[in-house]
Amino acid sequence: MIEIVGAVDAQEGASKHGGRTVNGTRRSKWALPHVGRTQRDAVSRARGWARLALVLLAACVAVVMAGAGSDGWLILFIGFVLLALAGAGVWWMLAHRGGARLLGGLLAVSAPVGVLVLYAMSGLWPVAVGALGLWAGALASARAALRSVRRPKGTHGRKTPPPRRPVLIMNVRSGGGKVVKHGLVERAEALGAQVVLLGADDLHTDPEAEARRAVAEGADLLGVAGGDGTQALVAAVAAEHDVPFLVIAAGTRNHFAMDLGLDRTDPTRSLDALTNGVELRVDLGDVGGRAFVNTVSFGAYAEIVQSPDYRDAKAATALDHLPDLLQGEAGPTLDVHTDDTRVHAPQALLVSNNAYARADPLGGGRRPRLDAGLLGVIGVRVEGAAQAAELALLGERAGSITSVTSRRVVVEADRDRIAVAVDGEALELATPVVCTVRPAALRVRVPRHRPGAAYAPPTVDWRRILRLALGHPDPRTIKEAYDV
Repeated sequence: MIEIVGAVDAQEGASKHGGRTVNGTRRSKWALPHVGRTQRDAVSRARGWARLALVLLAACVAVVMAGAGSDGWLILFIGFVLLALAGAGVWWMLAHRGGARLLGGLLAVSAPVGVLVLYAMSGLWPVAVGALGLWAGALASARAALRSVRRPKGTHGRKTPPPRRPVLIMNVRSGGGKVVKHGLVERAEALGAQVVLLGADDLHTDPEAEARRAVAEGADLLGVAGGDGTQALVAAVAAEHDVPFLVIAAGTRNHFAMDLGLDRTDPTRSLDALTNGVELRVDLGDVGGRAFVNTVSFGAYAEIVQSPDYRDAKAATALDHLPDLLQGEAGPTLDVHTDDTRVHAPQALLVSNNAYARADPLGGGRRPRLDAGLLGVIGVRVEGAAQAAELALLGERAGSITSVTSRRVVVEADRDRIAVAVDGEALELATPVVCTVRPAALRVRVPRHRPGAAYAPPTVDWRRILRLALGHPDPRTIKEAYDV
């Protein structure tokens, strides 16, 4: 891994901050050794973006201060109060029934509208629009600075010979029938693969058993066209026997395929890996002896998906169960232990195979790495309308969200068994539930030419932006935070 931060111009750094002489050249004390021209250029770009971010941030503050006036500050304050009330309204809508739910829903909708009306009638809308534009520009510049010093390590592919006896397990019902819609069976067989169909009749076919049978008969690659739950079951067999695993993006959401950089719009492109592919080594999660490729959910979501009505009426089922779950009248009380942190009684807990770039408790974001050897842990506990308002204003920085990484997570509860959703599959496991990660356990074969995973911007820390702008980066901190 190349450390690209901390390299500032030696003469400039020496004159401003003092330095030392190395081979007759005055070096800044902030400069890193063994840094080449490309890295120095990257740091220079990062410094420029950081300075632009601070200028735009200062301009945003100046616009607000100059445009608001004495009465405007009160109106701006009322606007923030209304946004906080919107967050409180969402809490009342989710955590209550009857009249309180109706009132919360009305408040959640009317408060943001009230902000727009207030600014329009007061004549402050140009100030608000200008300030929001400058703030958006400041955030974009700050993320560009972090991206400039972020040298993605990524997951490097290794060229290997094409498989001779690939076996692909395809669920014809997954993703609304993508297997049939895209003609995956015919395309795979034309490339020499043996195809095993799931869901073609009313009989239950165990994908794990089919994978084990295929390996016993000499398969040198296992692949799955289906949801992430099926992917995990077959991936566990592939990892156990150290055979490559092929992901075909034929599920509904295809989170694993997305983070592998596969084309989710055209699952037929995943089959290119059979003839022109490279091999990656990625981590595999484990929960109670069962593999997972994406996430394990505990708490509210895990309880809701246990309902037989969930698949046909997701929103109605969630609204029916959430009041009891959020107020502690239903569901277990969880006690979570990570390597360094304890999270007591979270209402929702997400453990992921490698961390998400942003603290999204629903796991809807992206994972920049799949080979870091760490679990991501996101816990959420909102105890009332006030904390819901804080969450609406601060987002993932709110005190109600805990976001850490850990090699091992132990979930204890006040019950012998608890509901767990493993890659979206509803299960019940005995407590304590232990989640671990198996580094580089899975060989994944992907097409040599694929879209690639989209860049997941890190959370902006303005203290780091300030250090970059001043030419005082912390190599250790940036290496840990941004080399993803």
